[in-house]
Amino acid sequence: MTAALVAVVGALAALAAAAWRRFHRRALVPRAVLSDLRDDTRIDSRGAVRSVQAATVSVPIDELAELWTPASLERVARTYWRFLTRVTLGLIRVKYTDTQRTVVLLFRPFRLLRFQAPEYQMDERRGIVRWRIEDGILVAGAGRDGDGYLQIDVERTGPSPGRPGEEALDVEVEVSNFYPSLASGLSRWLYTNTQSAIHVFVTYGFLRSLARLDLAKSRVGRFAEISEVPDPPPAGESAPAGVGRLESSTRSGPR
Repeated sequence: MTAALVAVVGALAALAAAAWRRFHRRALVPRAVLSDLRDDTRIDSRGAVRSVQAATVSVPIDELAELWTPASLERVARTYWRFLTRVTLGLIRVKYTDTQRTVVLLFRPFRLLRFQAPEYQMDERRGIVRWRIEDGILVAGAGRDGDGYLQIDVERTGPSPGRPGEEALDVEVEVSNFYPSLASGLSRWLYTNTQSAIHVFVTYGFLRSLARLDLAKSRVGRFAEISEVPDPPPAGESAPAGVGRLESSTRSGPR
């Protein structure tokens, strides 16, 4: 299993680099401006990872007024998974059921990560989509069915300095309480310099791609009004499991 993990991670690193070069060559003209790209990745004494990649995206105010809806938050979530598939040239795919999102290497038996269905929260200033981690070959036993999660957090921070007519969004992609099997089985150094480095690389690419405002279509598009979505928790707090989760009858399509 350890050798297989190292091989998978190495292959993904090479694929991501090649795909990113190709992706840049055909990139669309940006409609927004991205700045202040930053990373904060840590492993605590228990072996749990918290990794946050963030950026500031300046968007024309008229466009943001149309985009600031739960439907667009669903599309941002779908865009994240679309980008992951594109940047790995289709080798990494996301399989969807009513209750789960499974990240696989080509086919379902090669289950890298499995998440619960997404939870959405939004108000006039902040929108969050969160997938709670269940299991997968990249997850050590201590992190299975625990309190780990992946989330995208978008916050309106006011007028963009030096850019009249634009508003700034702070966009964070966070993985929290993730216990990587690679670090558990081998060493933290190997995890930091392979799987973790790939995650940061891919997430930076996703954040840069948001400047084009080319959001994928949600195949369900359940939400229309902010009033239909629970409010986000106060800063620094995480929502209890299940808050903002889609009903099973509406979770048949990918986000």
